[in-house]
Amino acid sequence: RDVMSTMNAPDLAAVFEDLPEEKMPVLFRLCPKDLAADVFAELSSETQEALIRGLTDRELKSVVEELFVDDATDLVEEMPASVVKRILAQAEPDTRKMINELLKYPEDSAGGVMTTEFMELAPDWTVRSAMDAIRQNGIDKETINNCYVTRKDRTLVGVVSLRALVLEKNEQRPVEELMNPNVVSVVTSTDREDAAQLIEKYGYLALPVVDKENRLVGILTVDDAISILQDEASEDIAKMNAMTPSDKPYFKQSMLDVYKSRIPWLLFLMLSATFSSLVIRGYESALAAVTVLTAYIPMLTDAGCNAGSQSTSTIIRGMAVGDIEPHDLPKILWREFRIAILCGGTLALCNFAKLIFLDGIKAPVAAVVCLTLVCTIILSQLIGGLLPVVAEKFKMDPAVMASPLITTIVDTTTLLVYFNIARVLLKI
Repeated sequence: RDVMSTMNAPDLAAVFEDLPEEKMPVLFRLCPKDLAADVFAELSSETQEALIRGLTDRELKSVVEELFVDDATDLVEEMPASVVKRILAQAEPDTRKMINELLKYPEDSAGGVMTTEFMELAPDWTVRSAMDAIRQNGIDKETINNCYVTRKDRTLVGVVSLRALVLEKNEQRPVEELMNPNVVSVVTSTDREDAAQLIEKYGYLALPVVDKENRLVGILTVDDAISILQDEASEDIAKMNAMTPSDKPYFKQSMLDVYKSRIPWLLFLMLSATFSSLVIRGYESALAAVTVLTAYIPMLTDAGCNAGSQSTSTIIRGMAVGDIEPHDLPKILWREFRIAILCGGTLALCNFAKLIFLDGIKAPVAAVVCLTLVCTIILSQLIGGLLPVVAEKFKMDPAVMASPLITTIVDTTTLLVYFNIARVLLKI
């Protein structure tokens, strides 16, 4: 107990993740009371479920009441029905009501991740009355760094920082004179990733969430924003590598789960790669006439795929942080075209020297390979810049258009370009 009282909640949670299930309740009971709920909120959903099974109803009630309402809502969303029934049975009526309110919003919306525990002030309150209200009610709020100024109908009219209230020497000054009326807020239906990016953009510790009538219903805090951006990044990485996203750590996923997340895309990509085989079969006579062309197919397809992946990754990242919009497509293609000429020209010159002086290839064949290389780089980067923007335009996730799909498309186009250039220049 003495050791645990010196540790932070995330560090203690890491200890719980490695414990056998039967030891968790024992250690949890040794947690200082003011730390127990914070530790519980940091645990993975699997560990939370295992711990709940070992807690008495009284202990569970204590934990649920100490959790902030957004953490309690997350807990209810992730637990099996039998566990949810037990959690809600131990919650106070007010807590149950707030949880049910938050559960009405879509999980990926700002309303679904906000907390309703925020500090609310009236515009006509004095600094002194505002500080008294904060001292009396602030203990139960998730944050009091920013206090939100609302009218009687809860319409949001401004925000005032605790710093401004503390430093104000005139205790009779109205809050309305200290508040910032230009409040950046989001509505409950705003995508949670967009809301999190606003917190990052403006450097806020919390972002107010309002309904369609501009009435304050909750706030999104910076710790939730960090978790959201981390989850979204993990999801994008999975999609960019042709896997179904999972919110479980690697060793928490069963081999069957990992298999299910990978095999659909692998099957799709394998079948789509048959187009490349069809192209090669269609040009068997050209390959038979100049067999040396076969040796450079892997180099050309790899160079095209690498160039396309670079372009796609850059565009997806730009779209994720808001630098690129779908209407920027003409500028993107023109920019990628010029970059591709520079990259393709450099690769072609280096490759031509290698083919002539090191490989001993005849100049016409070397010209076919190098000209194909330039065309491949141009096509690959244009395709890589086009696909994510088109996906966004059709309300698809741009990350789906990343490396694996680019590879399949570029392989086929490269082979078509290669063999047609060979036919023209080598007269085969």
